[in-house]
Amino acid sequence: MEDYLKIVLADDDADDRLFFEEAFEELKIKSIVSTFNDGDVLMDFLNKEESNLPDLLFLDLNMPRKSGMECLEEIKADPKFNSIAIAIYSTSASDEDVEKTFIKGA
Repeated sequence: MEDYLKIVLADDDADDRLFFEEAFEELKIKSIVSTFNDGDVLMDFLNKEESNLPDLLFLDLNMPRKSGMECLEEIKADPKFNSIAIAIYSTSASDEDVEKTFIKGA
């Protein structure tokens, strides 16, 4: 599994998750893509001892239950997640949202 880029996506929109998976299938890199439909499920997965942590994590900023920003804050507060590169995306074009995510470490 070391030859594969482990990618995780958390997004509440099923169509967006499908599009994301299809996009990575088109790339010429070996990857394993896992998707989660909300931040609570994502954090449950990441916090399990047996979880194979991703190399790259994509977070939708606006999700119900637990937002991408809340997940980002939890992940950055725990040193065991330091090796995960995090990208946040959103339909929001708010300069404030963009600045906050950079400040928080995405």
